[in-house]
Amino acid sequence: MNLFFRLLFVFLAARFRAPCSALGPCRTRFRVWPGDLDVLFHVNNGVYLSMLDVARVDMLARSRALGSLRARGFYPVVAAQTIRYRRSLRAFQRFEVETRIVGWDEHAFLITHAFLRAGDVVAEAVVRVRILKRKGGKAT
Repeated sequence: MNLFFRLLFVFLAARFRAPCSALGPCRTRFRVWPGDLDVLFHVNNGVYLSMLDVARVDMLARSRALGSLRARGFYPVVAAQTIRYRRSLRAFQRFEVETRIVGWDEHAFLITHAFLRAGDVVAEAVVRVRILKRKGGKAT
């Protein structure tokens, strides 16, 4: 549930933050909250993936691409993702997720995310995102 509130906050705050390019990079700031932790007191691996969703929404909103997609009846979905964890994030630490589109083809966009804490890479992810139509089918 706390990621829902993060998503809502990021979505509302996007209009007051500096715009970014549709291709990125876009940096989204986070803080680790106790609900993000697992039994070993570091960020749960599933929470990392949910934070990637929030970071992508931030990039889409700040680049004004989200409104354009919605106006055409399109929405993005994750088709595949992989993540590599290098260091742990612990309670109350601040970090950023840097998001950028690194390529695309006729089916999907390829997006990279880097979790950064004080300039160090904590985790890296590559996500394949498809654009679908609300009425069914893929965007052409």
